[in-house]
Formats: sequence, C-alpha cells, structure tokens
Amino acid sequence: MKMRAVLRYRHIPHRWVLRNSKWDDLPTPPVPVIPVLAWPDGQGGYSDVMVDSSPQITRLEAEYEERSIIPKDGALAFIDFLLEDFADEWVTKIMYHYRWAYEADIEKAGQLLPLDQNLQLPEAMHTKAHDFIIERQIGRRAMVGSTDSNTHILENSYMNTLDILEQHFQSQDFLFGERPGRTDFALYGQLKPLLWQDPTPMAIAVERAPRVMNWIQRVDDLSWWEVNGDEGWTAMESCEETVIQLLEEAGRTYTPFIIANNEALQSGSDEMICDINGSEYRQAPFKYQGKCLQWLREEYNNLSPTDQTRVQEFLTGTGCENLFK
Repeated sequence: MKMRAVLRYRHIPHRWVLRNSKWDDLPTPPVPVIPVLAWPDGQGGYSDVMVDSSPQITRLEAEYEERSIIPKDGALAFIDFLLEDFADEWVTKIMYHYRWAYEADIEKAGQLLPLDQNLQLPEAMHTKAHDFIIERQIGRRAMVGSTDSNTHILENSYMNTLDILEQHFQSQDFLFGERPGRTDFALYGQLKPLLWQDPTPMAIAVERAPRVMNWIQRVDDLSWWEVNGDEGWTAMESCEETVIQLLEEAGRTYTPFIIANNEALQSGSDEMICDINGSEYRQAPFKYQGKCLQWLREEYNNLSPTDQTRVQEFLTGTGCENLFK
C-alpha cells in the first residue's frame, strides 16, 4: 500500500498486480516479501526487480524528478528518513500485533487474506487456507515482538502515535509542510490496516483519532494533490511541535529497541532486551533491523558537518540522538 500510494502521488505510470494471483507475471524477487517493484524491459518482460520500500523510493527519486517526496534540505530529509524507519520497523509491530492477537481481527484476516490470490477459491481450499494463514501468522507473533509481556508496550505506543497525529492534523495536512514525504507514506502503509481493516484497533481510532482515519483515506491516492516544483516543505527548525513529539515517541520505543537489537546481533545473543518506558521489552534479534540501523547511520555520516550539527540540535532531548552516539 505504501508504494502504491507513492506511485499514485508521483504520477509514475504503473500496473498494480495482486501478488501470487493469476495476473502475477513478475519475476521471483530476491526475498519473498512485499512490496515488489519490477521495471519493464520494453520487450514484454522485466529488466529488474526490487523489494524494500525505502530503497525503492530512493531509486524512483533518481529516475523521476517531478513531485519528489524527499526535501532538498539534507537535514530535513534525514529527519524524514529517520521517522520513515520508525514507521516501517516499529509501527509495523503494532500493526502485526493487533491483527494476530485478538480473535475478531484474527478471524477477519483469516477469512479475507486467502481471497487476495483467488476470488474464486473453492470453499474447501478457502477453509484450508484460512486455517493455515492463522496458524502461521500467530506462530510468528513472538518473532516480531507481539507477546503477552510486550502487549502494553505496543498498545500504549499505538495510542501515543494516534494522539500525536490527531493533534498534528488539527492544523496540518502532512508532517513536513504542504506536501507528503517518506514518513507520511510509511505511516500510511502501517496505519491503514490498523485504522481501516482490523476491528479492534479501528474501534480505538474512531474514538481517539478521527482526523487520522480521514487522513489515511486521503493519502491512499494523492494524485490530485497539487505541488509546485520543490516548494511546500517546512524548514526543519520550524517544524510543528507534534513532529518533536513523534520523534520523542520514536526515542522512547524504536530507538532503544533498534540499538538493543544491534547489540544482540553483534554479541550473538538469541534474545534482545531493552527498557521501553520503564518496562522490559524482549524478542529475538532480527538481522534486517540491524541493517536498518547501519543504513541510518550511513545516511547521517553522509550529511555535511553543518547538517549533522543541525540534526543533532533538533534531536537533542528526543532520545533519537542516542542512535548516533
């Protein structure tokens, strides 16, 4: 959903294909994850295929100039990159948790997901797929941190994120000005299932964050949103207080998690443990998120000295500055 929304907003011609359906003619990706982008070779086939939305965005920025989602200001672009990773690597845990921890959400997903590949799936096969998906996905809960002991950490973070965004959208349309950036699309991608598909988190959002629910609908297709060249970005130092609050939420959750994950990977431990808001958070370390921290630090190191100083001053007190110590 994240990348489809990016393609729509940027007016990049594309064909959206349901993965593993009868229409799916894409090459086998390097790893079996979504989203998958494939580049046509002009002869009916494909010359390249990519997974992972962040590098996909970066490549599209190099190939298409109009309606960019990356600010020209390197410091602001970095803050956007950091919060994109917060959404992709932390808010995704919240999304997975709510879908596979509560009976109503489990059953809805189990009924609907098999039909993505085949609307005419025979009833017996549908029942079998329903049971298989539920068993597999519930079995993976601990791997992404959705455990009984972590539940209050994830659910409190969901409430905090909704509250921050609800306040932000009382005066703003996007996080960094009058046009969407990486973080807007990343949050959209993780929040859409929470706010518009799964009943338990949706009911929370109806009460707590009606503006965020409406915003999710808008971001799904922003092809109509008008932009003028590179105009419309807020100066980093003039960002809304709610952007600082979102960084503080990332500093309390995503930051200690991703640092502890990296330390566990380096030590060879089979468990990572960190403190999040005074509670102990545990899960198995995840190699990909070790790469995310590496990429984040590389992006920071690639900033000019002036922009590094600006970023550090902006992050000071949020907790996110600990990522670069």
